[in-house]
Amino acid sequence: MDSRRVWLVAIFLFVMGDAVATQIRGALLESFQSSFGVSEALLGLVAPAGTVGFVVAVLAIGFVSGRIDLKRTLLIGVAATTVSLLVMSAAPVYWLFLAVMVGQGAAVGAFRGVDRPILSHLYPSRRGRIFALYSLAWALGAVTGPVLVNAVLSVTDWRVTYAILGLFFVPIGLLIWRTELPASTDNEQSLSLDALRTLVRRPAVLGAIICMALLGGIEGIFFTWLPYYASTIVPRDLANLLLSTFLLAYIPGRVLNTWIIERVNYLYLSFGFTLASIPVLLVTFSGIGGWALFMLVFLAGFLISGLFPTLLSFAVEASPEYSGPISAMTTGGTYTGIALAPLGVGVVAELVDIQAAMYLTLGLAIALLIGTVVTWAATRGSAGANATSA
Repeated sequence: MDSRRVWLVAIFLFVMGDAVATQIRGALLESFQSSFGVSEALLGLVAPAGTVGFVVAVLAIGFVSGRIDLKRTLLIGVAATTVSLLVMSAAPVYWLFLAVMVGQGAAVGAFRGVDRPILSHLYPSRRGRIFALYSLAWALGAVTGPVLVNAVLSVTDWRVTYAILGLFFVPIGLLIWRTELPASTDNEQSLSLDALRTLVRRPAVLGAIICMALLGGIEGIFFTWLPYYASTIVPRDLANLLLSTFLLAYIPGRVLNTWIIERVNYLYLSFGFTLASIPVLLVTFSGIGGWALFMLVFLAGFLISGLFPTLLSFAVEASPEYSGPISAMTTGGTYTGIALAPLGVGVVAELVDIQAAMYLTLGLAIALLIGTVVTWAATRGSAGANATSA
């Protein structure tokens, strides 16, 4: 097999495993509460714990991606991810569990700080489509997470979920260890502090970072709190399946995005999907139940699913020679939103109720729509504003 394809497979498998690890958190919130005896506010710390290490690592590694040994970085990320997940499966107290989750996030961040830059240089003429496929691989893993939780809980303790997941990463590490990186990955440019300041001041980059932070907030609330919210309306196993329904919508949504991303202006695409999501979110958390809730959650997932690869492609096309730092900053923005928004939901849920707290998604979607319009206005007439991945 062509070494480019081997690296594509290895990276996509890692991303799928990371997606499973991310999505089992929300499905296991009730198990964490039962095992560790913590409040809703403390449950809200799960998202920040799983994200803070990731954000720090992905930024640190992404900024120096032109100076480091890429293969060694990937191997360290896989090994540390494996060990962290196995330790989490045996953690006896909540605070230790959260601390190891920080380490697991950092390990994943080290890997993902360089994986998209590698793909960017391996497939420079198909960058938009590869990023969309990358996001599709994540979606395939994500939809598996809640299903895996239901399967494990039906026969044994929730901790087994983390043990299974830890073992999943072992063959990925072996595949990376045995395969050399193509020479084209040496094209990544190092970034000086002055260049970083200049890069961040570009409207396309800054706008994408802000928009992706808002998008991350929406996704983080769904990922972390949707099963908990749904359990107030439907039985727990169906609540976990509701999260799977949301994530299942990412698959057709990102398949569509893979096709349409080369044909439609990036910001027009982002605006259209965000605008359509606002009324859907308004009705989704109105207290509606039954099949209507499942249909609305699926529609919300379908509309939201294509925003990440679209905004990422828009930012990277602005300065492809700095794909590592741009990928790091935009991904860091997304995961900052993923970390902070669920924490806010936990606080509001304890002060008011979970239904009111879930309406934070609506406020973030409106802010994202505004951010998209402002970014378009700021970049209008530039190459970035009119870019597709063609």
